[in-house]
Amino acid sequence: MRFAAVVLALLIALPLAGCASSPRAPMSIGEPVLTAQASGADVLLIAAHAVDEHVVWASGASGTVVRTTDGGATWTPMVVAGADSLQFRDVHAWSDQSALVLSIGNGTDSRIYRTDDGGASWAQTFLNEDLDAFYDCFAFWGESGLLFSDSVEGAFPIQRTTDGGRTWMPIPADNLPAAQEAEGSFASSGTCVATSGEATGWIATGNGATPRVLRTTDRGATWTAAELPLEGGEASGGATIAFGFGERALIAGGNIGAPKEYGRAVAVTVDGGETWAEGGRLPFTGALYGAAFVPGTEAVVGVGPGGVALSRDAGASWAPLSSETHWGLAMAGRQGWLVGPGGRITHVQF
Repeated sequence: MRFAAVVLALLIALPLAGCASSPRAPMSIGEPVLTAQASGADVLLIAAHAVDEHVVWASGASGTVVRTTDGGATWTPMVVAGADSLQFRDVHAWSDQSALVLSIGNGTDSRIYRTDDGGASWAQTFLNEDLDAFYDCFAFWGESGLLFSDSVEGAFPIQRTTDGGRTWMPIPADNLPAAQEAEGSFASSGTCVATSGEATGWIATGNGATPRVLRTTDRGATWTAAELPLEGGEASGGATIAFGFGERALIAGGNIGAPKEYGRAVAVTVDGGETWAEGGRLPFTGALYGAAFVPGTEAVVGVGPGGVALSRDAGASWAPLSSETHWGLAMAGRQGWLVGPGGRITHVQF
């Protein structure tokens, strides 16, 4: 968002045939093993998306995108033609060939590019023509998706697509809650927007007086808002959304403008977002930029300028894994890829 410059910055109870559904216990995880991988890039990497345990895309500064098709044993860096001055703060991929990247900034700096040939060529599919809008993140249900901007004159510009980001249409402002003064989100890891199930979408907000989560259950047609127990005010609020086992979810962030302070940085829910409570304190100061659950478990990996943290209890408590700065991450199975400054990619295996 515009104040990102300040930072430069269920298990669905599966019904058993012939009997009533019954929840299963979350799976356990092993001890994490962190290994550095060579991205081939030397710029800040900000966002990552894993198609599966082999295909992973990441994006970042200077129009840079990197991709692996072998779980990170090798990475291929590329620069989107004509976009070398832009920062790609979000990436979403469908395969080793098809992906979207989102650049951030006011006005025409907010753009989306799509590739369908593994990054050999890119087509621009969205150009922000509102000089006051600043698009932060996108997320998808298959080919349908949402694109979120900081508020403009008390309203949230949100776009949606039904064709994999090839075309975008605005959602009427009347279908959305009114925005607080200066309310927006943080383009810190590409995870301020998230989707779950077939039609539910979530947006974590900040920079307003009260951090909130915006929620839709009909793929963006209508929305509601709920307050979050996070730090509020300028450069504070929710930066990342993660979904886990059952109806557990987590929204984290904190005071991005106070990197040396502890604060209320984690909000958790166990009822699918109906209610939210304050989670555990992070093991390092500053904000959490990105978070993701290890699928099928209550384990959450979180990243930020202060390092890497692990929660084994859905955000109730945290332990440090690394002191190295990371901005974004992606999980697939028991593997994850954490990205950060200088082309940093750290592989985590549980």
